[in-house]
Amino acid sequence: MKTKFDVEYPITASPQLLYQYISTPSGLTEWFADDVNSRGEFFTFIWGDSEEKAKLVSKKTDEKVKFRWLEEEYEETDYFFELRIVLDELTKDVVLMVTDFAEENEIKDQTQLWDNQIADLKKVLGSA
Repeated sequence: MKTKFDVEYPITASPQLLYQYISTPSGLTEWFADDVNSRGEFFTFIWGDSEEKAKLVSKKTDEKVKFRWLEEEYEETDYFFELRIVLDELTKDVVLMVTDFAEENEIKDQTQLWDNQIADLKKVLGSA
């Protein structure tokens, strides 16, 4: 049984620009995976020899995307990851909220993985 966890990352970029990098195959390829392909709502994430499939279950322009992981034969799992852009109206600070799932003893490693990927995202955005 996996546990849901959230991580917040301050990002120096507009929500509009950030959204392009979290919602499109070309944007996600820049920082999230080695390659990303999509056919409609189905996305394939490729890391080296490993390949994972997910369904884009919800999106809101300049605000969020949510992908649900798929088993073989496109069966949806209970697990998803969501990338949410939060804009502080007062300070105009932008935060990327990551929601993901991991085994209890793997949350620290999974968070480290996100830290590394978001560091790559910041480099691509020029906000590192």
